[in-house]
Amino acid sequence: MRTFTNLAAPVDMSGGFSDFFATIGMTGGGLVTKGIAAVIAIIAVRMLLQLSNDPKSALRKGSMAIGTLFVAVILALYGSTLFSTVTQAPVTAPAPKE
Repeated sequence: MRTFTNLAAPVDMSGGFSDFFATIGMTGGGLVTKGIAAVIAIIAVRMLLQLSNDPKSALRKGSMAIGTLFVAVILALYGSTLFSTVTQAPVTAPAPKE
């Protein structure tokens, strides 16, 4: 007799979007970061497609487009970690005055 292997455990999704985003490990801030990275990547690809025939300006504009694409990739990979360190800073009491 054949036995089937479960590839994923059943998950209760009755809570809606919050349950779904919890299962993929993404928060609202993570979605915003990925969206910003996607928009920057689209702008970079558009910049690459609009290169001119002049070699000097094409090299300059192409390098700017590649740099922009690099920023988009880094933001997509590490953006949530980068912004979480800024927004979730520990609250410390001010130093006592002497």
